[in-house]
Amino acid sequence: MKKIILSTLLVLLTFTIAIAQDYTTPNTGVTWTLADIAAASPTTITISGSEYTLLGNLTISENDTVIIDSDLTLLIDDAKLVTVFGTFTVNSNAVTITALDVNAPYDGFRFEEFSTINISNATIEYGGGLRVLTETFSIDNCTLTNNVSGATTSAVIQLSRGMPQITNNTISFNENPAIGSAANSAVSAYIFNNMIEGNNQANSNRPQINLGTTLANEPLEIIQNTIIGDPALEQAGGIAIANFVGGNVNVVIDNNIIRGNRYGITILGINDSAEITNNIIEDNNIQGDPNLGGSGINLNSSTASEDVIVSGNEIRRNLWGITLQGSASANLGDDANNPGENIFAENENGGQVYALYNNTANTISAKHNCWIENQQSTEQQVEDVIFHIVDDPALGEVVFDPFECGVLGIAANAFENFSFYPNPVKNEINFNNIFSFSTVEIYGVQGNLIVSETISEGQNTLNINLPSGLYFVNFSNDSQTVTKKMIVE
Repeated sequence: MKKIILSTLLVLLTFTIAIAQDYTTPNTGVTWTLADIAAASPTTITISGSEYTLLGNLTISENDTVIIDSDLTLLIDDAKLVTVFGTFTVNSNAVTITALDVNAPYDGFRFEEFSTINISNATIEYGGGLRVLTETFSIDNCTLTNNVSGATTSAVIQLSRGMPQITNNTISFNENPAIGSAANSAVSAYIFNNMIEGNNQANSNRPQINLGTTLANEPLEIIQNTIIGDPALEQAGGIAIANFVGGNVNVVIDNNIIRGNRYGITILGINDSAEITNNIIEDNNIQGDPNLGGSGINLNSSTASEDVIVSGNEIRRNLWGITLQGSASANLGDDANNPGENIFAENENGGQVYALYNNTANTISAKHNCWIENQQSTEQQVEDVIFHIVDDPALGEVVFDPFECGVLGIAANAFENFSFYPNPVKNEINFNNIFSFSTVEIYGVQGNLIVSETISEGQNTLNINLPSGLYFVNFSNDSQTVTKKMIVE
């Protein structure tokens, strides 16, 4: 009998401990730290020095706040989920949120509709992603890597509404795309100065940024990001914006570097309003099949729109430069508001260069562009790289005259082509100072001077110790200056 009683007590005790591991804050309007939760429920969070281990599911109630404001590591057990109805803030110099066992990922974070989320200076890895149901969300200067499906199966950061802020982060080598939203979600995010590389490791037919409809009166802004593909992932594109549900597409895609993906930028569906400006779109050809992808820019719509502006882009070595499909239309340069100034080079497949392929019945204004980089082209040479009514009478005309592109003088051409290597950079850059530059300066994307050094003639090496992101490197002397973009990995 005693043995039976003891066995029963042991079972009950084990069950009690298992239940106690999940914890919900009491919804009393109190601000909690992880140490506070550990004190209230020591079976939910344990502490060892600066390491905190979450052993159960954690729920932050509507009226409560949890703040991480000291440098620490939060280890989360297998399949555990953090759900936030209230406020969750991470604001310290260095916080790591990772799996207790990297081979057993935690389930991630679920931020409910009316929660308030602000995360900065954190590494988030080996979890199930961030399911963002709230419109009050910001994440800044964080690293998100090696995350898998869990709280979200669509993207590492899966958005649902409003105007979330995603700035200055590194999002790399995750199972799913970096940033996503549902087809009908109406998200106008601000996505600025992020390093996005090698996401969609599952190699599904999805891009690294994969978004649906937007708010009508507030644009989705994708600005100054670097989006680099993984050569092994032939299905992963760069940026896709899709509208198949009758909502709005209001998007600005400006000053990004998009390189080495299946395709660069695609906008699909109806009611497109977009500005695609000042981007470097190169080598988006890793799938290799021109029938399935490889455009620098692709517009595919069931209705014509005059609100797609394409200007100032550098589009090189994709399988296609720009492709227009269905009833899609775009303004690539006119005599009024769009200066054109797109540059095309070596967008080739099957031995044929296609700078612009107008596979629609629409007339396309495409004035003041450089159709063959570094070449003083004839009208026929430009005609040869544009597919339109001349090639198929069923298609619309591309009005490309005047075109503006020539060969620089030998000295000017060499000066313009001055560069450093490697780029992207990790630790140092190298350059041959053949123009007697005296100074090199590195600026942030907001124009702030970060580094200024004196350099000598000949071969130079400059050590780089900067956070990941986009920078501008200025080489100068008393008479001349050249500025180059630099990507720090």
